[in-house]
Amino acid sequence: MDFVEKAKTRLDHWMAHNTHHLEEYEIFADHLKDAGKTESARYVREMVDLSAKVNDCLKKAVQALD
Repeated sequence: MDFVEKAKTRLDHWMAHNTHHLEEYEIFADHLKDAGKTESARYVREMVDLSAKVNDCLKKAVQALD
């Protein structure tokens, strides 16, 4: 496996890993909101948005390898 193939594999892994965390963050934000901690929930949702942007960058990095 050459470097570019390894890079794709690593980037794909990071995207999958990040996606899993995004799902957990959304659930946690819901729990915070349900507990009346709306400000904390808002910050976690902001983190979700930023993490989604990370996935966009990772996807573009994979595409740029082609």
